[in-house]
Amino acid sequence: MPAPNHSQASVDLTAGARLTTNRLVSCGLLAGPVFITAFLIQGAFKGSGYDALRHPVSSLALGANGWIQVANFLVCGALTVAFAVGLWRSGIRAGAVLIGVWGVGLIGAGLFVTDPVSGFPVGTPAIIDYTTVGALHDGFSLPGFLALAAAQVVLSRGRGWKWLTYSLLSATAFMVCFLLAGSGFSQTASLVDVAGLFQRLTVTIGWAWMFALALRIRRT
Repeated sequence: MPAPNHSQASVDLTAGARLTTNRLVSCGLLAGPVFITAFLIQGAFKGSGYDALRHPVSSLALGANGWIQVANFLVCGALTVAFAVGLWRSGIRAGAVLIGVWGVGLIGAGLFVTDPVSGFPVGTPAIIDYTTVGALHDGFSLPGFLALAAAQVVLSRGRGWKWLTYSLLSATAFMVCFLLAGSGFSQTASLVDVAGLFQRLTVTIGWAWMFALALRIRRT
């Protein structure tokens, strides 16, 4: 009987682990495009008083066919958590935790539907008292947004000045749009009609950065 080839087994194990890690990192390439495409299509066809410029993405989960946005949150949240695991296995530990918080925030936003805001659904006031479910939605969402902003700063270093510049500009634009959106949803008169636009810019900026990060990790 030939002696077992421990060297070959080790190589096969390493190759298998690398393939698994690459697949997990690739989830970061899917999450953003899926999420953005889904909310753009829903916003265009939601009707029933929904205005994509005025109302948040989360409000797509209210009313008819709201399950589509719930599924969007859950699927893209799961893809993001998988990406975070890939980052962890790649040795990017601090970034993995922050991206993981963003993913968990998305999952929580799907499990707990937002309260009505800015008059949607039709017949609801601009601001209503928080329900427990709505408070949980925000309790998951807010840390997720902040974690994604922090990830852009934390992971800006060590990959060249172009990546550093892009990441810091991305984090700045992300937070500015996030704050403007929040102010609009709080019914600041000059921003309420464009709060949905600023929120969409926020998430698009964040997802674009995460896509770029996943692409860089996959190439190396």
